[in-house]
Amino acid sequence: MSVATEDVAVTGADLPLVLLHGGGPGVDAVSNWAAVTTRLRAEFDCVAPDLLGFGVQVTAAGTEGLEGPRAWADARARQVLDLLDRNGLGKVNLVGNSAAGGAAALALLAIAPDRVRRAVVMGGAGTGPLPAAVPFYGEPTKESMRATLARLVADESVHGDLLDELADFRVRQALRPGAEEAFRSMFAAVDAPAVDLASISTPVLALHGEHDRVSPVEVSRRLAAALPHGRLEVVAGAGHWIHIDRPDEFCALVGEFISS
Repeated sequence: MSVATEDVAVTGADLPLVLLHGGGPGVDAVSNWAAVTTRLRAEFDCVAPDLLGFGVQVTAAGTEGLEGPRAWADARARQVLDLLDRNGLGKVNLVGNSAAGGAAALALLAIAPDRVRRAVVMGGAGTGPLPAAVPFYGEPTKESMRATLARLVADESVHGDLLDELADFRVRQALRPGAEEAFRSMFAAVDAPAVDLASISTPVLALHGEHDRVSPVEVSRRLAAALPHGRLEVVAGAGHWIHIDRPDEFCALVGEFISS
């Protein structure tokens, strides 16, 4: 892993790229980014941690008593800061996926703007309304998991084998001890102030799939407009999982923005 410090002149491509995964039931970092890992690693030094409440961090210290999206986003931002400090990383670039990674990215930009050069957030970054119902856990079966995952792509018939494989894996992950309790607490309707987007000085690229069935494009449109240095790119033909539906376009947009 390369080390970047504040007193060394670096370009975007010289800095590590921290990949913060999405927040669906049973997700982890490896499975979330598998479709684009090889290509991104060819261009950047990538760091992809399991976020608090998922993967190896399901019942990690620091998750006790967390309730509501803002509390979890702030805790994950502190988790990332600790990761950077432990690895001697002064400054990085970020990619944050959806309501877990995207929200954590925005929280980190608000509390430690000096640690991030540029950030890409996806699918509205958790700035839209809470889901009407917690997915999967009301009916914890492989069929329910596959249906949950199918909503994340624009056309499930294109990704049938992948969805089957992921459904098997993510059911096992989602049913680990403590996973359901953590997941439900992430979406608890708790009154808490939203991140002050107008205070974020970091350049941010908001990516949104044209056919996103989880969060409408308008969510990212409002997000980009509220950020002082926000930019929106709507990816044609993509659903919520932009990096699955359109991996070439996704990697090109991330590479261009981070490296500029």
